[in-house]
Amino acid sequence: MAQSRYTGSGDFDLTTDELRVVARYVVQHAEDVLPVFEHAVPDDQRPRAAIDAAREFIHGAGRTKLQRVASVDAHRAARSAPSEAARLAARSAGDAASAAYLHPIAQAGQVGHILRACASAARIGEMEAGGDPAIADALLERSLRRATPVLVDVLRRYPPVTGGSSRVSQLMSTLDQSLRRTAGRPAGRQGAS
Repeated sequence: MAQSRYTGSGDFDLTTDELRVVARYVVQHAEDVLPVFEHAVPDDQRPRAAIDAAREFIHGAGRTKLQRVASVDAHRAARSAPSEAARLAARSAGDAASAAYLHPIAQAGQVGHILRACASAARIGEMEAGGDPAIADALLERSLRRATPVLVDVLRRYPPVTGGSSRVSQLMSTLDQSLRRTAGRPAGRQGAS
């Protein structure tokens, strides 16, 4: 079965199958931290709905308004969340739904759609461990193991991100650099849970 092409104009091609790989990666990280949001705001189902919308795309549904709306709703939930950890968890869910709409334009800002949920999960773990950076490092290592060769190939089409002022930006930059270096690693190193 031939891969369907992402037809939007851009600097390179992204297939629907590649977008599904990216969405699957983002969903793994968003699901890890969703309980943080749901514990803080148990009656708000918007982040869970965003993950469900992403899963529909991952499992073969087309990219639809469902993913766009669910993403926006989860990001709205993030803005009203009572803590940084809950905000990051809801934003990660929104990122999962929007991963289906990753743009094939060579801008470093697009990397956030691939890696921000991973960096947010690492930051949440770090905060929950009293600010221990070793926890964030361990969670970034887990993100490295989860990355498939296809995900790394997609990531390398974009310019690298540089560290920003926020801790999430710094973690995202660290992960970005590490993933780009994995291209030379032996098979079997990537893709583990």
